[in-house]
Amino acid sequence: MFHDMICQISPFRSLVCRSHLHSIHLSKSALSLKTFSTLGNYRAAPEPGGLRKGMDAIKNTIAENFGGKAQGIGTVQFSLDDVPDLTGKVAVITGGSEGIGYGCTHTLLKHNVAKVYILSISDDVVKGAKGAIAKELGEDKANRTTWMKCDISDWWGVKDIADKIIKDTDRLDILINNAGRGIMTYQLTDYGVDRHMAVNHFGHVVLTSNLLPLMKETANKGNIVRISNQASNAHQAAPSDTKFESLDELNRDLGPNGQYGRSKLAVILYTRYFARKVTNAGQPNLLMNATHPGFVSTKMSKEDIFEPFPLGGYAMAYGLEPFKKNQFEGAVPTIFAATSTEESGQYICPPAIPEVGSKLAQDDALADTLMELTWKVLIEKTKSGSVNQGSLLDSMI
Repeated sequence: MFHDMICQISPFRSLVCRSHLHSIHLSKSALSLKTFSTLGNYRAAPEPGGLRKGMDAIKNTIAENFGGKAQGIGTVQFSLDDVPDLTGKVAVITGGSEGIGYGCTHTLLKHNVAKVYILSISDDVVKGAKGAIAKELGEDKANRTTWMKCDISDWWGVKDIADKIIKDTDRLDILINNAGRGIMTYQLTDYGVDRHMAVNHFGHVVLTSNLLPLMKETANKGNIVRISNQASNAHQAAPSDTKFESLDELNRDLGPNGQYGRSKLAVILYTRYFARKVTNAGQPNLLMNATHPGFVSTKMSKEDIFEPFPLGGYAMAYGLEPFKKNQFEGAVPTIFAATSTEESGQYICPPAIPEVGSKLAQDDALADTLMELTWKVLIEKTKSGSVNQGSLLDSMI
């Protein structure tokens, strides 16, 4: 029964729902969890090294998804202590005052970042986060944060925030697109667009595109500029017939897992599109990568999950709590992507393990179609903006 509930509600449901995959036995009395997509296509191979590769895949699966000592068995290692000195650098983090976002904010400040713009909705949450930073890192570090109220689903509002940031600073080295809508029921925004896609994909495209001139300017001065987009292995829950061909398709109710998974698929496709169209097209110092945090104990997994699953949510909120990562462990791949990687267009799983993702996530043609639709929807849905507002996007990447 517990297995069935997790199968229905888990944002990483491929971990538990494929009966033909190998099992991870968490303890003698714990549930048997089926392994992740990293093992989805693995079969014991007869060729030399097949068993070793299989064991590496199992190790990475555990390291990518669970907290504590589990992370230490991954084949690629990175810790928050490995973050380089960030003196003089400026960062923007959406949702940077709680959960994984707070873990990122705290880590950047700990490593001497000059300024962090925190984009979020709640002033109270930010005050709490700033107070915690002041207590742990000192008032100087806390005063390096600037809160800007921002609802990522309000695209004109996002543009306004980007314009204010550009006027306030002469450089931008790090952009962490972290805020998002979790596994929740189908809903449309005021623009008439599926809220998962509007927040997790469209809103961050608007923010990134409007900040891009400043990031290019920073990169062209010889600095490496890094953008990290929060994706998830839940992208595997996107329907196999996903085409990204029309708004009508986007506005279908796919159920909580499908809505969330498709939006995270879009995040990975956008990341790889950006690498092709920007990094590899004349901007080698401007890098974008997508990340998967693993099972993390956050508001999404402890509270929001009850919105789509009032009863079944207990399995995610409480049953899996002992195996989840804390907010700092969940921030590790994002921080790696935001401060240390030299690559662009990768899908990075914890601690710093590049994965290929699903078949759809590797489809460049699908990425092109997604971004064509993204441009079309953004323009059509915001053309009613006042003349004084100008254009939502002068260009889009």
